Amino acid sequence: MRLVIAAPHGRSGKTTVTLGLISALRQRGLVIQPFKKGPDFIDPSWLTLAAGRPCRNLDLYFLSPEQLRSHFSACCRGADMALIEGAMGLFDGLDLEGSNSTAAVAGTLGCPVVLVIDAVRMTRSAAALVQGFQNFDPRVKIAGVILNQVARPRHEDMLRRSIEHYTGLPVLGALPKKRDFLIPDRHLGLIPAAENESLHTALAATGTAVGANIDLDALLAIASQVPELTSSAETPQLPPPRVHLGVFQDRAFTFYYPENLEALAQAGATLVPINSLEDAGLPIVDGLYIGGGFPEVFAARLEANVTLRREVKKAVAEGMPVYAECGGLMYLARRLNYKGRWYEMSGALPFDVTMSSRPQGHGYTRLLVEGENPFFSQGSIIKGHEFHNSRVINLERTNVKFLYSVQRGFGIDGRVDGILYKHVLAGYNHIYAPTHPEWAANLVMLAAGKR
Repeated sequence: MRLVIAAPHGRSGKTTVTLGLISALRQRGLVIQPFKKGPDFIDPSWLTLAAGRPCRNLDLYFLSPEQLRSHFSACCRGADMALIEGAMGLFDGLDLEGSNSTAAVAGTLGCPVVLVIDAVRMTRSAAALVQGFQNFDPRVKIAGVILNQVARPRHEDMLRRSIEHYTGLPVLGALPKKRDFLIPDRHLGLIPAAENESLHTALAATGTAVGANIDLDALLAIASQVPELTSSAETPQLPPPRVHLGVFQDRAFTFYYPENLEALAQAGATLVPINSLEDAGLPIVDGLYIGGGFPEVFAARLEANVTLRREVKKAVAEGMPVYAECGGLMYLARRLNYKGRWYEMSGALPFDVTMSSRPQGHGYTRLLVEGENPFFSQGSIIKGHEFHNSRVINLERTNVKFLYSVQRGFGIDGRVDGILYKHVLAGYNHIYAPTHPEWAANLVMLAAGKR
């Protein structure tokens, strides 16, 4: 069974509906494999929490259709149903053809689509909206509608009768206007699930609301009417560990693709979790991976952990391999300015970072690898993404080199990204390991002293 939850536009309630469906279906005893279309980290953190299985990203910018099908099938092993949350509007993509859209992912995987409609200040017009999406692309099968933000029973009745009369599609349910299952957000989207456990009550409330207001039997029947997808990919056998790689994993640093961590393990790394807020110092490791997150929110606590900051700086100075993305780059800086106050960071790299109220880089990236380096082949193209409101300032350029020239995106300054310093690569670009298999292998070899 598989299903895509999509919408005409962003902020229609896709995440709320998907989370509620996962919770409600799990209460029936089903094992749900969650997916998120696109390169997002934050929605997957909530989908992972709801499903009890790691959410996986599906992205046709990173993977070919064949790779996407194989990846999808492999991730669905052991699950009763796959539930895919779309991104933006159903047909929104990178080009006129919508080649990277949620619709393209649904077509590649042969998934029916349930459309979530934000019903605020709308009645009969909802039928015209749904009909337009229904007829826009015959390769995409819209199989049902879920209404969100419904005001009262009379409102729901008008919406339901209009949609079913003019489109022939079933309305599977309607969620009322309610604030107790809303998860607050900030500049990059929802607050990550691991950041504030007090928000987890919203997840339970969402599951209860979906169970009470959506016809789960009808939804399961739609999800069942799909041909089976098979995968010939075998589960890789992990090699004997060659290195211990420290990974910052805590409330400040939460942005990691499961595939990236798995790729490192498959390359021979034993992953050692490090809590940047609480651990008094570095464990015995051969290298570090510092992912993204919201270090600015926890800047005071990061600053207060003086011993760890000093040990990271010392390790970098002594040549320890470090791969850092976005939030990790910020932690390696000398100082971080947030809301008008400066906080001391590790000081491992010669620059400061300041937060802005507006995005500095937002979207997919395409980077050209220039010059020799231990991480990537010279001349190769790196595809990734960036979402950051911070920018690098006071950079001592005489002490660093840059790995990438930016062909798409912003990076450090619109021209370059990827600061190279000793055995450190720190940039705003987030990489997706299956797209660039050499990344994990080279990082592990570097940590093993073989590059």
